[in-house]
Amino acid sequence: MAELEFVHLGFGPDYVEYTEAWDEQRRVHAARFADETGDTCLLLEHQPVYTAGRRTADSERPLDGTPVVDVDRGGKITWHGPGQLVGYPIMKLPRPVDVVAHVRRLEEALIRTAADFGLETTRVEGRSGVWVLGDPVEERPLIGSLSLDLDPRLHDDEFDPRLNGPEYAPSNAGQRREDRKLAAIGIRVAKGVTMHGFSLNVNPDNTWFDRIVPCGIRDAGVTSLSYELGREITVAEVVPVAEKHLRDVLENADLRPRAAEGAAGV
Repeated sequence: MAELEFVHLGFGPDYVEYTEAWDEQRRVHAARFADETGDTCLLLEHQPVYTAGRRTADSERPLDGTPVVDVDRGGKITWHGPGQLVGYPIMKLPRPVDVVAHVRRLEEALIRTAADFGLETTRVEGRSGVWVLGDPVEERPLIGSLSLDLDPRLHDDEFDPRLNGPEYAPSNAGQRREDRKLAAIGIRVAKGVTMHGFSLNVNPDNTWFDRIVPCGIRDAGVTSLSYELGREITVAEVVPVAEKHLRDVLENADLRPRAAEGAAGV
């Protein structure tokens, strides 16, 4: 692939308003489709904002009427804001477009980024993004003096973690030793060109996530590099490391279509 260009739209204190970045994505997307520019990755920090992908349910949105920007990416609701590195790779993919492979490449770059800071992360089957795995269920602390076998998040369809305080708050998943998401990924591919992308929690105030059901997942939570490593890490420190791995993974990707399952070799 051709060289990937990185464009910095703004970092603290020059946080970028979400719709301003979305407009810039669409402008670059149109230029990339027309081959007026090359593959480009926009990097930034947002002003605080909730954004909802197309599959977001009403029961996952803020209860207090906080505004949510509905967007045309995949996935569900999440939060963006200070302390979080957001990246929007706008790249032309060959046809037939392999969306899953693109998501896996972004995950790989972020897994490598976390590793450079000393944090081991992984994927979780059926859940996109980059995760820190929790302890085995039998070794986790009890929640509200209840056995984890009776965790209402798993067995009560009407249970709402947004109404049940810090015991079930997504930001406290580390204290509960549960699986917790370090980086979220939500993309869209239009006319063979990608947009939207990833958010990597570096040192944000993760209590913003407690007002929603992040990514629609009720039995896990969120975390950050700073929390997991027990030391302060800044977005400025992470940017060059993330660029290095994004460049390495995305520029050297094998973009040949995956063989259909069950196809015989010749």
